[in-house]
This record gives sequence, structure tokens and C-alpha cells, in this order.
Amino acid sequence: MTRRPLSRYALRIASPAAALGLWQLLTSLDIDLWLRFSQFPTVTDVAHAFANRVSGDDYWTDLTDSLTRILTGFLLAAVLGVATGVLVARSRLAEDLLGPLLEVVRPIPAIALVPVAILLFPSNEQGIVFITCTAAFFPVLVSTRHAVRALTPVWEEAVRTMGGGRLRILRSVVLPGALPGIFGGLSVGIGVSWICVISAEMISGQYGVGYRTWQDYTVLDYPGVFVGMVTIGVLGWITSTAVELLGRRLTRWLPRTSYVPGGRPRVPRPVTAPTRPDDDTEHQPEPEQQGQEHAEEARDEHLV
Repeated sequence: MTRRPLSRYALRIASPAAALGLWQLLTSLDIDLWLRFSQFPTVTDVAHAFANRVSGDDYWTDLTDSLTRILTGFLLAAVLGVATGVLVARSRLAEDLLGPLLEVVRPIPAIALVPVAILLFPSNEQGIVFITCTAAFFPVLVSTRHAVRALTPVWEEAVRTMGGGRLRILRSVVLPGALPGIFGGLSVGIGVSWICVISAEMISGQYGVGYRTWQDYTVLDYPGVFVGMVTIGVLGWITSTAVELLGRRLTRWLPRTSYVPGGRPRVPRPVTAPTRPDDDTEHQPEPEQQGQEHAEEARDEHLV
């Protein structure tokens, strides 16, 4: 039995509302069991700080700067990651040349490249974009590489049989077939990009949500810190949802499985003919009687 859409939306609203209610209860009563909730600001304090922050110009400036950095770095990572992933998966020469270098650099956290970015780029803005791009590049690269290698070779052979060249195979087989894996890497990459861009803004930024959150922490403005955390969470959720919706739109040709929460799939019962006694040969269907007659004739010939 499927839930109604209204009940599903009610459940989605109920969980954040319950979390906020528990937060307000623990902080307003100054509960200190093992975790020190007395040090936390209440939900009402954060709401008042958020209202004051939204009414000023600095909040929207920080929001614009962070979005510009994340979108620039993420788009660069998407283009470079998909191109490099396809190249490494399709070319043995590229795999031999780039594979070892990429595997050595991939385990290094992007936030550890902040000193490199400070030394390498003339401005902090370019360094933050570089860190954001590096953070999203490797998830996109790995997902694209695995998705291209998982394609069945029958499709490529079919295009070659019809006279298609490399560009035709790339446009008609490789990229459409690898789209689900590519968007899986993009979904992971956008989340990692937010983590790294906020960290980079805290270390070397002059504007942005991460920079403002760190400044609030240094002056012990804890409601302002939570305003920055909530802003980061909402921005990350919006951008990841946009990537997911774009992926669904571009892969509409894929078969979808219907998800029924709490329901059981209905298995159709096979239609069977009514059973009859084995010794009643007169009422058996004509094909079965003919089969039995042929079997008896073959047995008689074998005995002769």
C-alpha cells in the first residue's frame, strides 16, 4: 500500500521539526549529561541572528562570493574530469602516462593544497577556485573512468559495423552510456567542493560564508556560527539537488524502477490449465495425445 504524497511531505517536514524541537529543549534547559548543550545557542537565538544577518548587505555578499567560487571550480572540474576520465578509459597511452600521476595525487586532501595554492596563484580568489576544482575533479574522474570501462563492447561494434568512426562512437555510445556514472561522480563532487571551499575560505579567504563563519567563531558569536552552518547546509542541498535533477532529465531514456515505500511487489500468478487424471486420455488435449501416440510407436519399433 503506497503512502499519499501529502503524508510523505508531512514526514519530510516532521523530522527537521523534531530535531529543532529537541535542540530547543536541550539548550533552553541547559542539559549537561555528557554533551554540554548549555554551551549551545538556542534555536530562537540562531533565528534572531539569522534575521539580523539577512537584513544586512554582508550576508548576501558572502553568499554571492561562495556561490561564484563553487560554481566556477565545479564547472571546471566537471569538464576536466569527464574529459580526462574518458581519455584514460579509452586510450592505453593516456592511461600509462597519466594514470600513475593521477593515482599519486588523488589521495592528497584538497584542503592540504592550500599552501600550494597560496604560493602558486597571485590572488586568494584563484587559489580557492583551484582548491574547489581539485576537490571535485577526482570523484568525477574516477566515476567517468569506471562508467566508460563498464560499457558493453557490442554497442561499439554495432556502430563500427554501420560505418561510424571514433567521434560517432564517442557521441552515440560512450557519453550517453556513461551518463549515469558521470552524474554519480558529479553528485559526490559537488558535496566535496562545498567542504573544501568553506575550509579554504576559513584559511585564506577575505569574503564568503566560510570566512564569515570563522570570524564569528573568533569573536565568540556562536549564533552567527550556526547561521553560517545552516547557510552552508542549505546551499549544499540546493546545488546537489540541482545536479540530481539535471542528471534525471538527461537520462530519461533509462528504465526506472518504481519505489513503493512499505509496499510489496505484486507477483502475477501463472495461468495454469486445469488438472486432469493421468489415466483419462480421452480428455487430454490433442497435442498431448499425439505426443503419447508417437512415444508408443517408437517404443514398439524399438521392441521389434
